[in-house]
Amino acid sequence: MANDFDSNITRKLARQFLPAFETQRVLSKSVNTQFLKDMPFNPTSGTTIDIKRPTDYVSQRTATGDITAGAPDNDIITGKASAVVQDYFTVDVEFNRVDEAIKMDQLDELLAPMATRIVTDMEVDFASYMMKNCNLSVGDPDTSVTAWAEVAEAGALMDSVGVPGGPGDRCYVINPYTQTTLAGVQNSLNTAEDLVRPAFVDAVVNNNFAGMRVMKATALGTYIGGDLVDRVGTLSGTPTATYLAAKDTMTQNLAVTGLTATGTVRAGSIIEVTDNSRNRLNISTKQEIIGNAGGNVKWRATVTADVTLVAGAGTLVCAGPAIYGTGDTAGHNTVSSALTTGDAIEILGTANTTYQPNMFFHKDAFTIGSVPIPKLYATDTLLTTNDGLQIRISKFADGLANKQMVRFDFQPAYGTFNPFFAGQGYGNP
Repeated sequence: MANDFDSNITRKLARQFLPAFETQRVLSKSVNTQFLKDMPFNPTSGTTIDIKRPTDYVSQRTATGDITAGAPDNDIITGKASAVVQDYFTVDVEFNRVDEAIKMDQLDELLAPMATRIVTDMEVDFASYMMKNCNLSVGDPDTSVTAWAEVAEAGALMDSVGVPGGPGDRCYVINPYTQTTLAGVQNSLNTAEDLVRPAFVDAVVNNNFAGMRVMKATALGTYIGGDLVDRVGTLSGTPTATYLAAKDTMTQNLAVTGLTATGTVRAGSIIEVTDNSRNRLNISTKQEIIGNAGGNVKWRATVTADVTLVAGAGTLVCAGPAIYGTGDTAGHNTVSSALTTGDAIEILGTANTTYQPNMFFHKDAFTIGSVPIPKLYATDTLLTTNDGLQIRISKFADGLANKQMVRFDFQPAYGTFNPFFAGQGYGNP
């Protein structure tokens, strides 16, 4: 016979757990969870859900309005962004402890650390995903941010690239030590809007600086600069530069050579094409971007996965493709001229150095949602946040161990909607 617990215990736990869970969220509250809120994650959808990307077009300019001699009509090319299901985050506790906490009116003291653990682990994981799947970057990885002007450079790049919105839509996230460095500037703090967002509110350092909300977080991702000593090489092949090839992943394969004979390029590393004719474009105006030193801003990308080089060569998968087309295929261009074989490249940073970049992003750069977890028995309760994240609370018994347990499960899905809406932030030498 099944164990007989009070029928409303998981609902009571849900009422206590949800505010504790919401209280600790920072990064996951700064991106658009609505993209995935009502998506049909189910066993038949597999491990991904696709979100339609917007299209773009090329206009023609004529004196008379007669376009018969011009380029053919724009092709409508629709891309998709895929949200990928991640592993479960689970914490569990013996039922006796739950029962005791209820009787002693200390349920919040028991549940708050459990909620904090799930949120912390999830946000560290999501921050690492963001770091590896953004395209933009400012500064030098070997230089820490020590001035507000270096924070402002990120806002300037977002403006110049054509990222929409302002401080309500854009964030710049720093670690606590960077906040200490910048503490000489008076901060403008938010006022709490409600009682379930104190961690998010407390994270705000400046509510509107350079068109961004500046926040602090301890969950920022880290990466190691690999073991490459010689970090300068060339492209060994001409990458595919069409939007048609990149539209579903927004990544690009770059074949490189001439680097250290043996070594690994780590995910999160930044690759820069140092050729002076491979420059960033404003994705809206298609004009080249002029930096604060008066020169063009060179094209960069972020390596999304570790790659071990063989004889100094390998293929890097990079977030944010260098797209270049002409005529009616130029609507999605991101670079002033196509990358080609022989272009000089550099993997920024220093060998065997750990980096924790600041992150700047528009809320629509990434999305996070949760996979509806099927109920196991009638003793389960599903709780859902206002922005659609879902947690399952279950009671169960381990007959072999002679224990009664309660478990909390959360399974997220991460997606990159636009890697050109996010980047890593460093200081300038």
